[in-house]
Amino acid sequence: MSTRWQYQVVEIKPTMLGGFKPEAVQEALAQQGRQGWELVGVVSPGTMMALLAVFKREG
Repeated sequence: MSTRWQYQVVEIKPTMLGGFKPEAVQEALAQQGRQGWELVGVVSPGTMMALLAVFKREG
């Protein structure tokens, strides 16, 4: 039997100056972890854009 995965993408928005507050990023990641999601990657489409955090968990 093969493992089935669920995936979720969470958008982490930058501050008005374009940077990211480390504590805000940490909280976004920790919140997903508490719900059983495992971070598998972060995508940064470009400067001044939101980060896209990709998570998975067994489903």
